[in-house]
Amino acid sequence: MTDNIYLPKIGRIVGIDEETQGARAIKTFKVEFPNDDGFEHDCGQCAMLSMFGKGESMISIASSPLVKEYKQFSIMKMGRVTSAFHAAKIGDFIGIRGPYGNQFPLDDWQGRDLVFIGGGVGLAPIWPVIQTAVARREEFGKITVFYGARTSSDIMYEADFERLKESVEVQLSVDAPEEGWSGYTGFVPANLMDKAPPPDNAIAITCGPPIMIKFVIQNLQALGFADEQIYTTIENKMKCGVGKCGRCNVGKDYVCVKGPVYSWAELKRLPQEY
Repeated sequence: MTDNIYLPKIGRIVGIDEETQGARAIKTFKVEFPNDDGFEHDCGQCAMLSMFGKGESMISIASSPLVKEYKQFSIMKMGRVTSAFHAAKIGDFIGIRGPYGNQFPLDDWQGRDLVFIGGGVGLAPIWPVIQTAVARREEFGKITVFYGARTSSDIMYEADFERLKESVEVQLSVDAPEEGWSGYTGFVPANLMDKAPPPDNAIAITCGPPIMIKFVIQNLQALGFADEQIYTTIENKMKCGVGKCGRCNVGKDYVCVKGPVYSWAELKRLPQEY
């Protein structure tokens, strides 16, 4: 008998960090596999998480592949399933199947400068790449991380950013002025243009709200980045994860099989429906 591709493994929540609060709060969950049947993953891949009796959602794996003890997922409260996760407690069991999708080609970027640009919860899909690149710091050139949120209270992974500053350049921003804020004030694309990272020998990796990605890519091109130097991820279109349901179909591509990681050169060849 073949394995059921829709049958999830059992995961147990062993840690919950409250990243942000409000109507669209974000929590980060650390999940272990109590049956010792976990899986390896690569940077950029996703997993289907299920809350029993509520449903399932495709979520980016937010932990580095170098971390073997657990998988990490950052989840924004938006609908029935994500709200159920936000009501979960340490010790609760969930379903996990995956990993799904392709990966960021980090090994191909050895010796290159890396420019990461994230916004809101869109930081989570590129966070494993950042963590892995920092862990393999000597293999890469300059690493710069741009990240923006609506307010300073909406910044994810705040303590981790403090540690990152020891080895990479961190550029944090908030949308509007606020008392006590010493970082950049304004939108992420504007901060990117203000700092103007040089495109020579660089790779740019971006994820965030679609409107942010649109202007980030425009600004990267204005700075001289070629389409082949720009990468993003469109995991938000994925549903079944195995190329069966057709929900993530864009042109001839099933995003859950071909993607979710694309260079801008590849995305430009897809139909304009995306």
